[in-house]
Amino acid sequence: MNNLFEPVRHALLAADVDEKLRLTREVAAAFRRGELKVAKFESPVAVEKPGRPPLPKLVRAKHVPKRGFGTQEGRAIMMHAIAHIEFNAINLALDAVQRFGDMPEQFYADWLQIADEEAYHFELIRAHMRHLGNDYGDYDAHNGLWEMCEKTAHDVLIRMALVPRVLEARGLDVTPGIQKKLSQVGDHNAVSLLDIILRDEIGHVEIGNRWFRYCCRERSLKPEPTFFELLDEYYPKGLMGPFNLDAREKAGFSKYELGLLTQK
Repeated sequence: MNNLFEPVRHALLAADVDEKLRLTREVAAAFRRGELKVAKFESPVAVEKPGRPPLPKLVRAKHVPKRGFGTQEGRAIMMHAIAHIEFNAINLALDAVQRFGDMPEQFYADWLQIADEEAYHFELIRAHMRHLGNDYGDYDAHNGLWEMCEKTAHDVLIRMALVPRVLEARGLDVTPGIQKKLSQVGDHNAVSLLDIILRDEIGHVEIGNRWFRYCCRERSLKPEPTFFELLDEYYPKGLMGPFNLDAREKAGFSKYELGLLTQK
């Protein structure tokens, strides 16, 4: 049997989009079949070196092209932004597998499942972009999602608190509004694709919630105050609403946490 971490790191370093998708799907399937094992961990890939293609060009968030719903190009820019999130989410999930040693085997199984599903999401959105006459890389993008990966690389508890429970949970918040506007302009295909992504992302946030609480138990920490202490440190201005309370509750946020989020 082969060591899981070697092919995961190979997939993470792959810069070609289609190669990364293929390698991600292959390693996830091989692990499900029992062909890979959690063995010697060794040093993870440097956090600043995930594989990514030359395009899209990465710029500051304020310089990203304006998204819109009234024109086909505006919708293409919106789909590109979502595709970029999904591409980064593949790398984030792979990084979680290969960065944090000494976790239960189910941790690696969960994050490989997420990587596999994020690859599927990317393929769905890219296909719709191509239908609109564009492709991934045609527009500039920002690197905010990966920057949080870099900031949390030193601690699995902080990674679980701030990536799935903050950044991915933000997707739960904004997706229904995007779907409403897409429906109003008649892009029902995009709405159906976002239905799939929203369903799966609830599960991804739930996985993050579960492993965050596991890490807290291991360190004899109380999850709710620990989470809000981290929010105060990393997001001193607070989180922006509105919040999709129903989706967040399905993903494992407690009513107490949701109450505090909406009060801030």
